[in-house]
Amino acid sequence: MKKILITTGLVAMMGTTAMSQEIGATFSRFDDNWLTVLRNGMVEHAATIDGLSYQQEDAADDLAKQIDQVKNFVASGVDAIIVNIVDTSAGAAVSAAAGDTPLVYVNREPDNVNELPATQAFVASNEIESGTLSAFEICKNLRADGKGAGARGYLMNGQLSNQAAVQRSKDVHDVIGMDMCNFMTIIDEQTANWSRDEAQDLMTNWMSSGEPFDFVLANNDEMAIGAIQAMKAAGMDMADVQVGGVDASQDALLSMAAGDYDVTVFQDSVGQGTGSIDAALRLIAGEKVDQKVYIPFKLVTPANMGDFLDKN
Repeated sequence: MKKILITTGLVAMMGTTAMSQEIGATFSRFDDNWLTVLRNGMVEHAATIDGLSYQQEDAADDLAKQIDQVKNFVASGVDAIIVNIVDTSAGAAVSAAAGDTPLVYVNREPDNVNELPATQAFVASNEIESGTLSAFEICKNLRADGKGAGARGYLMNGQLSNQAAVQRSKDVHDVIGMDMCNFMTIIDEQTANWSRDEAQDLMTNWMSSGEPFDFVLANNDEMAIGAIQAMKAAGMDMADVQVGGVDASQDALLSMAAGDYDVTVFQDSVGQGTGSIDAALRLIAGEKVDQKVYIPFKLVTPANMGDFLDKN
């Protein structure tokens, strides 16, 4: 079992007297670039809090394993648990596994988010903003490029068991349903499971049909980058296609700087991670915490990408 364990002791939290506290966190997967930034930010934030013992475990995309990790945290007597859930449709099972131990979901919204008890909370960004910001900016760019009479493209979905993927794709369809953007048509949409490699293969398959297209929208940067790699390998001029995604990862910003990537949306990984630890500490202290704590998304284009370098 992959595990990171640190014991911290530098600065007192919120001006209170330092106490020994322990937080256990379980993540859907360690080998995800964006989640790695989130996890590293949590380690660094935990290291500023006096008396906090903090550990992270890898669920390796296995829900049963993650539920066992939650139960093991409870049995070991941690003061709070943070969960980046494997399957967002399994919130009730994960919440039940935590029992009375304070629990904070981070980044991925569980399906029971509106029924969480007072000892549990959710910290992330509002996914209604993410896909909407990306798709609407692509819509505006296509109009500016003279495609307002009709533009066709592809949509890459993340894991279909993930609420964020479902919402981001819905956002795209909602934007295309708007009067201003209804000139856009989705030729096909399939899942590439958040993966750069799977997205590259999927994009290669789509291009093999010979169908002309004007845009590619992806639920995250990794899939968008995979699509770009496939298009460049096929000799496409990236000036001829609009590509949009979500996360504003450093790899995505480098692709944007190279002129290959048009639109992404900054999802504050460090803000979500530190916010989840802070929410857990407030729950431990018996304080009231909002059921949903949102960290805002921000649109990123070549015009403002410099503001987001080294942030994710």
